[in-house]
Amino acid sequence: MSELGVVLKESHNFRSRNISFFGMEFHPTVFFVSTFLMITLVISTLTFPKEAAVFFADILVIVTSNFNWLMASLANVFFLICLIIMISPYGKIRLGGSAAKPEFGYMAWFSMLFAAGIGVGLVFFGISEPITHFTSALAPDAGEAASYAPLGGAPGDIAAAKRLGLSATIFHWGLHPWSIFVLAGMSLGLANYNFGLPLSIRSGFYPVFGDLVWGPLGSAIDTLAVLATVFGLATSLGLGAQQALSGLNFLFDVTYNITNQILVIFAIAAVTVVSLYLGLKKGVRRLSEINLALAGLLCLFILFVGPTLLILTDFAKNLVAYIQEMPALSNPIGRTDQPFFNEWTIFYWAWWASWAPFVGMFVARISKGRSIREFIFYILLIPTLISSFWITTFSTVSIDQIVNKGNTALANADLPIKLFVMLGQLPFAEITSFMGIILILVFFTTSWDSGSLVLDTISAGGKIGTKKSQRILWVAMVGMVAISLLIGGGLKSLQSASIITGLPFMIVIALLVVCIFKGLHQAYKQDFGSIPDH
Repeated sequence: MSELGVVLKESHNFRSRNISFFGMEFHPTVFFVSTFLMITLVISTLTFPKEAAVFFADILVIVTSNFNWLMASLANVFFLICLIIMISPYGKIRLGGSAAKPEFGYMAWFSMLFAAGIGVGLVFFGISEPITHFTSALAPDAGEAASYAPLGGAPGDIAAAKRLGLSATIFHWGLHPWSIFVLAGMSLGLANYNFGLPLSIRSGFYPVFGDLVWGPLGSAIDTLAVLATVFGLATSLGLGAQQALSGLNFLFDVTYNITNQILVIFAIAAVTVVSLYLGLKKGVRRLSEINLALAGLLCLFILFVGPTLLILTDFAKNLVAYIQEMPALSNPIGRTDQPFFNEWTIFYWAWWASWAPFVGMFVARISKGRSIREFIFYILLIPTLISSFWITTFSTVSIDQIVNKGNTALANADLPIKLFVMLGQLPFAEITSFMGIILILVFFTTSWDSGSLVLDTISAGGKIGTKKSQRILWVAMVGMVAISLLIGGGLKSLQSASIITGLPFMIVIALLVVCIFKGLHQAYKQDFGSIPDH
């Protein structure tokens, strides 16, 4: 039997280990271990909310203080690896084989990439983060030990503080995080489409570990992937609920409290279930396209009613500043801006790593037929450019309001409400604020739906096409975790939960890089018959 035939046989045997109950099908170890750990977390957090808040805060400090250098170094390595693979002969390998054709057109592909990848977070942080960095960099105490200014800040220098604030924000939403998603997606795409392995995280490790991935080693990897995905999603959903409720409070005076945050989560869960039943092409795809159009309209409105020429020139300047400041921002050692480095950059790298199983698998699922070069180039470039333009547009208007129009309320507002405070100073504030709320809620829905699809696939041993009731179970599970984290400490607990699973999954991705190169080597030999020169 050929090597590929052996792989397919072992893959079939792996799927046969699933168990069925109530019409649903699960891999027993992955499903029961991950759900036990999550239910334990939920019960403990709801029973001891104050103690849970302290625990999560302590975890955040421990990880960011002791492993910040490791996470920053790995993020740099992942970005460089993506560039190396893209320009190498491996770039012409096509996911699904040389004859495979893309299932989705470019617009649908980009829409789903953006909506499922970073939509909810970008709406939350896309305006609040650059304002926070700008005001920290401008403050008289910028550069002191307790300052949160990036790279020491620029006290009293508005132009330099703006440059630092924007380059730091784009750095957190640009090439580095998408490199993490690219590697996760590439490994899964190769394993599933080129070698016929289950669409499960463990499959990416087959080129190195062989049949060991079908045993306890693989189950541990998939269980960690489930936990990382749940915590990453719960963090985003918690942030989305806070911001959506802030908008409802701003427009309709709805009380901002934990109870109403939970009600928002329940309401979006209902919409997510409807999207789930419509399926990938009619549900997530259509909602993603609608949301991208809505986001585009809101962004264009801000562009035209704001200082248009300044926004366009700032966009070019910010991209240049981002590239120029990238070496300093990505430096893992000898930092003089530890508060910024630990609580912003390291949180983001852990958050993106916790999203890697989810976004990587979803990206792989929609990218069959794309070449490796096309896969890397567009997934790195398009979301980075869209994010940069979004951040530039909203932050340029916001900083102009703070510096030139005396909108001190915007500078002092809590993170979830900054978007609506800024919109409140522009024409048609009620309409645009309502659009902002809808945007948050639909991004909320697409992320939750896509994440439930991924969780269901991993917990079912990579099987696609299970009953939709299984995905509803994961919708409920993610919702419970998000609610428990909101009750047990709010934003800090949400951040800590991502870091708890993000750190170990960064290490998993580092191991996956070795497997990717061996998989690319095998795929190249399979498609082209000879090994590329190095």
